[in-house]
Amino acid sequence: MTYCVGMLVNDGLAMIADTRTNAGVDNISSYKKLHVTEITGDRVIAISTAGNLSVTQTALAMVSEGIKMPGHDDVETLENTPSLFRAAQLVGYALNQVRNQIAPSLSADALKVTASMLLGGQIRGGKMGLYLIYAQGNFIECGLDTPYLQIGELKYGKPILDRALRPDTPMAEAVKLGLISFDSTIRSNVAVGPPFDMVVINRDSLHGHQRRIETDDPYFKDLGRRWSEALAQAHRAMPAPPWLEPQTTGRPNISIVS
Repeated sequence: MTYCVGMLVNDGLAMIADTRTNAGVDNISSYKKLHVTEITGDRVIAISTAGNLSVTQTALAMVSEGIKMPGHDDVETLENTPSLFRAAQLVGYALNQVRNQIAPSLSADALKVTASMLLGGQIRGGKMGLYLIYAQGNFIECGLDTPYLQIGELKYGKPILDRALRPDTPMAEAVKLGLISFDSTIRSNVAVGPPFDMVVINRDSLHGHQRRIETDDPYFKDLGRRWSEALAQAHRAMPAPPWLEPQTTGRPNISIVS
C-alpha cells in the first residue's frame, strides 16, 4: 500500500509520495514512487504511483522508451508530448496496456493488478494541471472545488485537506497540510511510511524543487508533535455533550428517548 497526494493551488503544484511497499508483514521495502521529468524552461512533469509495483514500473518504462498512440506514427514520450493533457493520455494508454497484458498471469496467482497514478506539472505555453489516472487508462482532472487528488491509502489524510486546503492557500501552507495528512496516515496505517518524496512546482516556473523527507527529518517530527498537541488542546476546549453532564452521583445524566 502507499499514499500519494497532489495539491494544485493558485501558487502552483505540490506532490508528495511515500516509498513503502509491502507484500506481507515480513516483506517490507522501499521504492521511489515519485518520478519527475524536467526540461529546463520547457516542461516539468511529475508522476506518483500506487498499486501493483510491477504494473506501474512497466508502464513508466514504456512511456520512457516511447509509445505510438493509436492512429499516430510518431513515437511520443513525456519529453516531447505537446500538452499535459496528452501526457495524461500517454500514461493512461501505457498503464492500460500493461494491465491488460499481465492481468491474466497475476490473477492466476491471486495477485492484485490495481494501479493508479497522479500526473501533474506544466508544459511551456500550457496551463498547469493535475490528473488522476486509473488502471483502465481513463483519468479525471483536478478542479477548483477540490484542489487536490489522492491515490492509495487516502482516507486518513483526507479530512485535513477537505477542511483546510483551498485554491488560494499559499504554497507553504499547502505543503504543511500535505505533510500533516501524511502524519495522520502513518499513525493509522503501518503500510504507509517514510521516507517521503516531494516536489514543489511554482506556477509558470517550469522547474521542480525536489526534497526527500527522511524518518528523522526534524521539521516533519516537530510538525507531527505540534499537530497532536493542537488536536488534544482543541478537543479539550470543546464543550461536553449537554446530555452527558455528570450528576451528583457521578453518573452521566442520559435521557432515553423512545
